[in-house]
Amino acid sequence: MLRAGIVGLPNVGKSTLFNAVVANAKAEAANFPFCTIEPNVGVVAVPDDRLNVLAKTSNSEQIVPARVEFVDIAGLVKGASQGEGLGNQFLSHIREVDAIVHVVRCFENDDIIHVAGSVDPARDIEIINLELGLADLAQIERRIDRTRKQARTSKDAQFEITVLEKLAAILNEGQSVRQASLNEEETEIIKGLGLLTNKPIIYAANVSEDDLATGNKFVEQVRQIASQENAQVVIVSAQVEAELVELPEEDKADFLASLGVEEGGLKSLIRATYTLLGLRTYFTCGPKETRAWTIHAGMSAPQAAGVIHSDFERGFIRAETVAYNDLVTNGSMNAAKEKGLVRSEGKEYIVQEGDVMLFRFNV
Repeated sequence: MLRAGIVGLPNVGKSTLFNAVVANAKAEAANFPFCTIEPNVGVVAVPDDRLNVLAKTSNSEQIVPARVEFVDIAGLVKGASQGEGLGNQFLSHIREVDAIVHVVRCFENDDIIHVAGSVDPARDIEIINLELGLADLAQIERRIDRTRKQARTSKDAQFEITVLEKLAAILNEGQSVRQASLNEEETEIIKGLGLLTNKPIIYAANVSEDDLATGNKFVEQVRQIASQENAQVVIVSAQVEAELVELPEEDKADFLASLGVEEGGLKSLIRATYTLLGLRTYFTCGPKETRAWTIHAGMSAPQAAGVIHSDFERGFIRAETVAYNDLVTNGSMNAAKEKGLVRSEGKEYIVQEGDVMLFRFNV
């Protein structure tokens, strides 16, 4: 299961948001820096309305959604790359995740202390990105030093140094590794380094409940910065999500409607994170269950079958496949078959988002 790390400065709402993401999480949310030291981990369901529709079509007894793991990482501060605020420990936690959810404070509240004394999303983002960049730069420089001796006799080592020096120049300009134009070979060279600024990122603009529907001037600052690296921005109110967790299900819609929204930003954030990680969903459904299966974009039918069980991949024969919309429009698999919409796909087929599949295989 792939992991997304929730990061940001202290007191921007990370742990409050995490507690809402994982409704029964035990992360402490307190009004002081470093209330989170060890990372809290929670597995969350990816919201997907298609599951309920498919379950009705198949009269399924249960629904099993796709899942993503979120990690609540303690707040970083200026100087983290030099060890400030237990920075080295926190940076190591970020290194272990697959993607970053950068929570940015976009609300004013005198009762909640800001570690820098004022609300300034551009400054806050710069602090985090600078610390991540400095950590990457230090790691790259150490790697170059270790590789120089090999480069005297090895063309591979010479190529690696060329790539690393290219990235060092980009980082020195205040940019992230994400913004580097790397080809497939260059990307492979740095894969093992786990560079922090190479991880895909979403900015979560944390607003007050009054700004959830429309955003505010702070959100616009975040959007301007995110656009420079083609990153997505999701507006979310950690406090609203925390209140929703406490409400009975029947009262949630009315509460959200009173704020001018149909759903809180949390569902959008989870879905966006799932997509950011390069994940896709296909479905299996029947009387026992309707289940969403998680695969990487570009996986073949046998690889997708292997997500269910390795025997399915080894003995793969074919996959009876129908697009979600075709199945729902026709009401059942049999009806879709009668119209020729159920396809028999072989080993070369690349599974598409929303495919409903039945695998045939030899044991």
